[in-house]
Parts: sequence; C-alpha cells; structure tokens
Amino acid sequence: MATPFDSLDDFIALPRAEAIALSPDGKTAVLTVAALKKDGTGYERALWAIPATGGGTPRRLTRSAKGEAGAAFTASGDILFVSARPDSEGDADDESGQLWLLPAKGGEARPVTRLAGGVDGIAATADAADRLVVTASLLPGADTLESEAALRARRKEKKVSAILHETYPVRFWDHDLGPAEPHLMAIDVDALEDTIAAVVAEAAAADEVRADAAASASAEAPASAADEKPYPATLPRPRDLTPRPGRSADHAEAALTPDGSRLVASLEHREQRAGRRVIVAIDTASGERATLFDEVGVDYEMPAVSHDGTRIAYLRTVKSTPEAPTDYEVWVAGIDGSGARRIAAEWDRWASSLAFDAGDEALIATADENGRGPVFRLPLDGGAPQRLTDDDFAYANVVVDRGTGDLVALRSSWVVPPHPVRIARDGDVTPLATPAAAPSAPGSITEVETTAEDGARVRGWLLLPEGATANAPAPLLLWIHGGPLNSWNAWSWRWAPLLAVARGYAVLLPDPGLSTGYGLEFIARGWNSWGGKPYTDLLAITDAAEARDDIDETRTAAMGGSFGGYMANWIAGHTDRFRAIVTHASLWALDQFSGTTDSSEYWQRIFTPEAMLEHSPHRFVGEIRTPLLVVHGDKDYRVPVGEGLRLWSELAEHHADAEGRMPHRFLYFPDENHWILKPQHAVIWYQTVFAFLGEHVRGEEFSRPELLG
Repeated sequence: MATPFDSLDDFIALPRAEAIALSPDGKTAVLTVAALKKDGTGYERALWAIPATGGGTPRRLTRSAKGEAGAAFTASGDILFVSARPDSEGDADDESGQLWLLPAKGGEARPVTRLAGGVDGIAATADAADRLVVTASLLPGADTLESEAALRARRKEKKVSAILHETYPVRFWDHDLGPAEPHLMAIDVDALEDTIAAVVAEAAAADEVRADAAASASAEAPASAADEKPYPATLPRPRDLTPRPGRSADHAEAALTPDGSRLVASLEHREQRAGRRVIVAIDTASGERATLFDEVGVDYEMPAVSHDGTRIAYLRTVKSTPEAPTDYEVWVAGIDGSGARRIAAEWDRWASSLAFDAGDEALIATADENGRGPVFRLPLDGGAPQRLTDDDFAYANVVVDRGTGDLVALRSSWVVPPHPVRIARDGDVTPLATPAAAPSAPGSITEVETTAEDGARVRGWLLLPEGATANAPAPLLLWIHGGPLNSWNAWSWRWAPLLAVARGYAVLLPDPGLSTGYGLEFIARGWNSWGGKPYTDLLAITDAAEARDDIDETRTAAMGGSFGGYMANWIAGHTDRFRAIVTHASLWALDQFSGTTDSSEYWQRIFTPEAMLEHSPHRFVGEIRTPLLVVHGDKDYRVPVGEGLRLWSELAEHHADAEGRMPHRFLYFPDENHWILKPQHAVIWYQTVFAFLGEHVRGEEFSRPELLG
C-alpha cells in the first residue's frame, strides 16, 4: 500500500500540528497547524479550533499570507497569537510580528501591539485577569518606545547592520544576538480602545507631536531623528518589566499569578562567558523585583504557578562538571519563595515540563522514560510519582483543564506524528479531531535490547520495512540521535526514519549511554567519555539487531546529526564494519568546536582537557576506511561550519588520490542552520542521502539530485 513516505514531495506536503492551547472553560482547544506553501519553499501556519472533549470537526480560525503562531487564551476566552499579517493602521512596509487578539464573541482579529521591533512571543497569561506578558526586543540606546522606533528607522535608513558587543555570547543557534535585547513586557488587553473617537483623537495627537518635533529640530538634524511617532493611544501601552536587561531574558521562562499581579520568571545572571539561571518575582504594575532563588553554581528554571496563586514549582539543577552529570531536582515553595522543599527526590527522571494539577495537590510533569515520553503526576505530599500514560508515545504541550482535572496534550511516536489527545484522570487517552490527520506508516516497529559489556541494559526501536524476512533480509541503518542528552521517543519532521523504511531499509534507533529516560547512572556511563560507552553501546545493540534473520548484516550503514554526527565520525575512525556513514552537523575537532560554538563555556565545563583531546574524532582521520557523506549548514552556530570544513579538508589531505578524487562527498547548505528546515532543501538532503546509501549499501549507481546542478 502506498504511503506519503514513498514520495518526498508527498512527505513535505503533510500538514503538521505544532502546538495546542486550551480555552478557560476547557471546551475548546486551538491547534497551530503548519501547511506547505503553494511554491513548496516554506510553511504557512494557521489556528484551528477543535472540541477539547472529543468528537466534532476542526474549524479554521485564521487565514493570512503571513500565518499565525504562539496561540494562547485570555481569561475572557479571547485568542491571542503572534503574526506579521498587515495592520491597516500600521506602516505598510512593517513585517514584524505583532500580538493580535481574536475576540471570543466573534469578529475580525485586531492588533494589540505596534512595537517597532515586533513581538517575539507570548511569555505568560493570567488565568483570572486580562493581563499577559510578552517578550519583545528593544534597542539599548533608546529609553522610550517612541525613541526606540526612531532609532530603528535611522539604522534602517542608513543600512547599518553592525553590532557592538559588550558581553558573551554574540550569537545563538542560527542568528546573531543584538543589537536589540529581549524584554518582558506586561500588557492589559482590556485597555484596548476600539472606537472611532479614539482613532480620531490618536491621529490628532500624532499630528501635533510631529509638528512640535519639526519646529524644534535644527536645520542640520536628520528628519528621522525628529520624527518620533507616539505609540498608538488606541492600543494598551506595554510596560517594561525588565529595563536594561542585557542578555538576561534571552531564554526567559515565565508564569503569571492568576490575578496577573506578579510575574515569576527564570532569567540569566551573567557570569563571564556563562551565567546562572535565577528565579525572580516582578510586580507587573510597578515593576518592583525580588529575587526568590539565586545560588552560585546552580540553575533555577521552569517556574510554574499554582492555580490558587499561593505556590510555585521549579527545577533546581547543580551545574555539571567533568566529574559527573547532576540531577534535575523538582522543588516547590510559597509564592514568595518561602518554605522551599524538594519533592519526588527518588524519581530518577528529568522533568521536561511542569504544571500544577487541577486541585494544586500535585504537579503534572513530562519526562523521558524507557524510549517513551509519558505524563506523570508528582504528589506534593511526598507520595510516589504516578505514571499517568502507559503507551508507546511521547507527550508534549500538556495543559490542565481546571474544571475536570483532565489534560489536553500533543502526543507522538516514531510512526505517528503529533496529534491532539485528551487524558482523563485515570489515564485513559482519547484522540481529538485534527486537520492534520496521521498518515499511514509503512512497515512496523518493535523494540530491541541487549546487555552492554558492563551489564547495562541498552535498548532502542527497530523499524522494519514490509517484506523483511529471513529469505529477504533488509539492509540496516544505524541512526544515532543528537543531544547527547536525548532519547529516540518522539516524532521528528526533520529526522524521518519512515522515509528510509519506505525505501526498504530497516532503521535502528538506539539509546546508548548519555541517553535520557534510564536514570542518572546510565547518563554517567558516557560522561566525559563520549567515545567510550556510547560507542560500545551502539556497536552492541547493532550486533543484536544484525543477529535477527530479517536483517542483512552484510549491508549496513550508520548516520547521525549533531552528537549523532560526532558518533558517526568516531565510528568512522574506529571500525570499518559499515558500508557508508552519513555525518550531519557533526563535531570533528572538540578543542576547535568548544571555543567556536554558541555556548563555549558549557562544553568546556563538562569535559576535562584530557578527555576532550582523547575523545576527539579528528585524531583518527587516517584510520577512516568507510565512505562519508558530510553535511553542514553555514548558519549552524551550535556546531559551526568550521567543523565540516575541517573534516572535509582533512579527508582530502589523508584520502584523496593524485587527482583529488575520493569516495567521500560534502553536501553544503549556505543558508541552513543546525537543521535543514526549508522544504526544498529537505528534499535534496534526503535525495542525496538515499543516493549515497544506495551506491554504497545496495551497489546502485549514484544518482545526483537534479537541482544540485
């Protein structure tokens, strides 16, 4: 039976559910759904309403060329989102994303902000008040919204892109940091004035300000300096809760008390090249700030506020050193930080999200576990953690319905992409309606495991193509995850093993040492020793997979990205058992990487200098006997392109013949980052990978993708 995975064009055209929000009454959920643009070069996002209690039909709420994302509800049931859609009263050439509101009672969506640099996202909303907090980036050289807009216009007019840095870092993931700095800004959406009289008054005020500015400006002053437009009086004026923030709010996590009076936020306190995460409480009316938790050598993150506004929950993590990884500790305290205590201390898992249960007697958490991503209930009274979901899925975007105590979430696995579900108090899961229906998946999925040389259990998922039997065994792809603190448990649109399954390959998705979901000791097995247990674990579970009679052990390949690319490089220098290796966005020379990545302090902190050298793949370039496909994006700031360039250079140095020829290839994307995200480039990525594998694993003639020229 044909599936969308048989065709790369069909695969990239699949609609994708990316996020979910729940209305205050628990009756309606809003999905953010991405759909392929008509020209196939990107995705448009729209909001869809679905019944949150089951049944019904999805209903599209928004439709614009720029798309919408970041949906959230106000206490009144209005829907908030961020979009760069045109604002009829704004500047015609403004393409920044702004905050919009879609009234629950019906009518057109309307803008809530008109910030010169736009809104980056919604940080928090209040359960019982129409107050919210957004993140927005402002230039540090301005002290008002009006002067900030004028300064942006001046930079644009003069085509200035230069950035003066005063602290580390200077970039993150795929973008430069600065000159603007992220701020947390409070907005009262009930202050919107949507009357004709308000619009007329605003226009008159703007004319008066422009006239006064022009009259007072000197003849030599540039026109743009005198043209400070007043912030619209018809829109609620954002209140800056983090003035002069520097880089402290780059990755802020925040929650509002139900009445919106207090923001509890995790911010960064800078320390030389790094920083520690602290939790602060900010009065959203006055801006007064109090530090609740701050400890040298410790990160405080992921704050959540109870429904009654009296308590907070958070993660406390002692910074890791080369000696060992440290635990993610779950703590609760009073709203003012008093009475702090750890809960679930014996729970050997790392929470990836926290929310208070409907009655505030427990926390709802998600965490990796045994190749899945279940939902847990963590009692505040010291009781044992309870696993709520017992299936092969990973759960994300979990939201609590206060009225019933049920949960709404997205769940996925390696054969089912993210889709909305409702989780009852007893753990019963009901799929909800969705415009992004799950496609038919080729083949089958099963678990494999083995015992490592030190007695540790090592497991993974094995995806098998249809028709794989002892009489027709399938070639095997060892697919290594990134991270390395990660687990193969949730669907990825970027890494889609079903595409390989549809082409007749079996795909092994193992969780070696350093993987999450198996306890701190399992992670520690590979700590400060990436080329040690993680490598031997991978070979051991590959042996177990190859021992099956439906796997052809003579036709195998290995592939991975990021840390998986590191392991691919390490494997290449230590064994010739694989016929081909694909190494994407990979670490090659650890001493070089650790100083050029976007967060150098972390990588240098978790390795000793000796281990960094001992476990660097570049030392073994002369031992490589397997053809490599090297893939890298130039906008990759996590693993900078210098890693791929040096790998390619050293492969040529050691393995090219007199004419410069070698069996290796280098696929380079000038405008992609750590991931290959543009649909047309994802197609080329898979075309090239499958052509390379076909050549070396199946003995096929290499077929160069047409659009590579």
